Amino acid sequence: MKLNDIAAHLESLAPLPLQEDYDNSGWLIGDPEVEFRRALLCLDLTNAVMEEAIREDCNLVIAHHPFIFRGLKKIVAGEPETHIITTAIRHNIAVYAIHTNLDNVLDGLNARVMSMIGVEDCRVLRPQPGKLLKLAVFCPDGHADSVREALFSAGAGKIGNYDCCSYNVSGEGTFRASDKANPYVGEKNTLHHEPEIRIEVIFPRHLEGRVVAALLKAHPYEEVAYDLYPLENLYPLAGSGLIGALKEPLDEAGFLTRVRQATGIPVIRHSPLRNTAVQRVALCTGSGGFLIRDALRAGADIFLTADLRYHDFFGLHPRMIIADIGHYESERWVKDWLYNVLNEKFPTFAFLISNADTNPVKYFF
Repeated sequence: MKLNDIAAHLESLAPLPLQEDYDNSGWLIGDPEVEFRRALLCLDLTNAVMEEAIREDCNLVIAHHPFIFRGLKKIVAGEPETHIITTAIRHNIAVYAIHTNLDNVLDGLNARVMSMIGVEDCRVLRPQPGKLLKLAVFCPDGHADSVREALFSAGAGKIGNYDCCSYNVSGEGTFRASDKANPYVGEKNTLHHEPEIRIEVIFPRHLEGRVVAALLKAHPYEEVAYDLYPLENLYPLAGSGLIGALKEPLDEAGFLTRVRQATGIPVIRHSPLRNTAVQRVALCTGSGGFLIRDALRAGADIFLTADLRYHDFFGLHPRMIIADIGHYESERWVKDWLYNVLNEKFPTFAFLISNADTNPVKYFF
């Protein structure tokens, strides 16, 4: 099995086009076509993690945070990334990052943490715009079923909790084949009228290549007539943060205690308590202060995230509690997420969870 086989599976769950514009997810170092041996899973790739990969004879490190985040201008001794880069190359260790693309999928890291704290029925807090396309294709009546099935199998036609969604209109197509054509129906140099079905489906933009390829393979015509339309509709299966509900409401202190015990953070910074029950919970692992207003609009009783600033805590009481649960503490569960999905897909291969403590924030009591 190649390293790229590992990446392909991860990208089927968290497609790279769903990452934020500023991000650098994907391959950072190495040759994806090398044979896979062992992988080390981590939150942050540090020198300690790289040494651990060497000791464990791993030729792949999968990290959540891309350690190459902005353009490198030089690779010389003393630069933060230099030792990691040179060590990885010297020991033939490839490095792959899965960051905001994993944050932005419905079943990603946010869902893992929501499950840990007992939040159910989650939906995306701020769905991504501009990620959907509509395909309209015209095909003869007798092939409409097979063309639709090919489109659905390629990932088109999913809307929320429904699949195999399409809109179909009967009409008549006209065309005239030239001498060089090989028409499926009709005669060369003769105007032909054919009863056709216009099939419309929507799909996420990152599946365009797969959907169009499936269409062209299933369609009987030599020249397939189809249109692609960009949509401004929000994509409900991808975006920032999640919101869901507890099965049973909890008092504020009880809920915060549950969160602290689940994440392992020794102390939670929070805005003034409201002395009301907590049931609707919003969450964004890592730095999610930009979603405070989204959580308010969604009716959250509490919003959990990290890296909150002093002024973020003003002006919310009594509408919603915000709580800072730590960047590292909210995201370190990415190692478990990776381990579970990779072991399920590749049960006979070795995936190791890094034991290195990469949290740069320490607490004094």
